Amino acid sequence: MYTYKYPRPALTVDAIVLKEESHELLLIQRGIEPFMGKWALPGGFVEMDELLMDACKRELQEETGLEIPELTQFKTADKVDRDPRGRTISVLFYGYVPENAIVQGGDDAASANWFPLDQLPELAFDHAELIAEFVEQILK
Repeated sequence: MYTYKYPRPALTVDAIVLKEESHELLLIQRGIEPFMGKWALPGGFVEMDELLMDACKRELQEETGLEIPELTQFKTADKVDRDPRGRTISVLFYGYVPENAIVQGGDDAASANWFPLDQLPELAFDHAELIAEFVEQILK
């Protein structure tokens, strides 16, 4: 194990998953703190031996039951105060699923559900800002 003079940020991944036609957005309801009970994008921490894409697919499957063969990298979220647990940088990916995709909350997600983009619940972390950027840059 290495010892470094400088602290290192945590690295996470988040998934923006939409139904192909209706563009309903997949969110999970957090089952743990911080923001327990609030809705968020599915995602989580990257393991030491994982590629970012693989981490995103794993977290998505663990939290929602979805397996998506193809995701596209959208952006890196690096706002300093985006996570109350400490300095956390997230790489966001996006993908599409058929209209009949079924999801179920698992792992640390109390539940998972689809929401119209214009009727999103209150969101955890900076996810409302990130979704707004995605809509503006990718869907418009």
